[in-house]
Order: sequence, then C-alpha cells, then structure tokens
Amino acid sequence: MYDLNKQYHDTEEKMKKSLEAVRGELSKVRSGRATTTLLDGIKVDYYGTPTPLNQVGNVSAPEARLLTVQPWDKNLIQPIEKAIQMADLGLNPANDGTMIRIPIPSLNEERRKELVKLTKKYAEDGRIAIRNVRREANDHIKKAEKNHDISEDDSKQAHDKVQKMTDSYIKKIDEMVAMKEKEIMEV
Repeated sequence: MYDLNKQYHDTEEKMKKSLEAVRGELSKVRSGRATTTLLDGIKVDYYGTPTPLNQVGNVSAPEARLLTVQPWDKNLIQPIEKAIQMADLGLNPANDGTMIRIPIPSLNEERRKELVKLTKKYAEDGRIAIRNVRREANDHIKKAEKNHDISEDDSKQAHDKVQKMTDSYIKKIDEMVAMKEKEIMEV
C-alpha cells in the first residue's frame, strides 16, 4: 500500500530545505546595516587550515554600521584582515592590534539595484527548487495511482494538497524577498 502521509512529509521536508537555502543566500546579501551573517562565508587561514571566521574569533555588530572581530589568538589579526579583504564584499577592515573593526559603508543607488536583482535571482532559484519538489511528488502520486496503490480520488486530493504546499512555500519566499528588498532600498 502506498503511504500518502509519508509522501506529504517528504515533500514538506524538501520544500523546507529549499526555503532555508534561500534564507541562507539572502542573509549573505549585504544591506546598508551591519549583520554578523555578512562574514559567515569567510574562511581564515588558521595555521594552514581554512577555518570559518566565527571559529577563530568573536564576531559582533556593536553599532548599525560597524562589525567587530575579536580574535581568540592575537597572531590571527593579519590573516583575518586578509581573509575579509579577499572575500570581495567591498569591506575595508582596520585593526588596532587587538581587534578588527569593519565599517559598513552606505550603499549607492546603483549597488542597491544590483543587490535587489541578486535577491530576485535567489528567490527564483528557490521557486524553481520548490516546483521541482512538487513535480517529483506528483510523479510519485501518478505512479502510485497507475499501479492501483491509491484511488483516482486520493490521487486528485494528493495533487491538490501538494499544490497547496507549493503555493505556501512560494509565498514564504516572496515575503522573505520583499522584506530583504525593503531592507536594501532603505537609505
């Protein structure tokens, strides 16, 4: 017997993962405000091993336009500064011998528009991923109906339920992107 509940559960899990992937990508997009997630993708050369920045020091945002990195090992100040410059985020770190200060510059209009385009691309990638999950679920349901594991009515209800899930997750992506765009365009 075909288990529709398991199908719904698997579909929901995959859609959640797609949503989280979009959320992760959007958190890396720089708005005019300082946020520690800006530095999440940065790896520091820690004695020959590329190590995430947040594992070699304390990253914080004490002000709206300032990030600070307090390395746990003073010898890492230069490698951390270099890693931030190499990350190509348009940031200019400055160290005072014990801590690295990273002022977050205001975005100009052109850069804001580029960032909005980027967020729209991430959103579209997320929508495509969710539609692919829907297609996969619908294929499984059709196959189960064809093999007479579920009735035609159950198949129709299952397709409707999967469509409702799809619409719900796409709406969540659209809401996230709208918030991010508003944040980026805020002067």
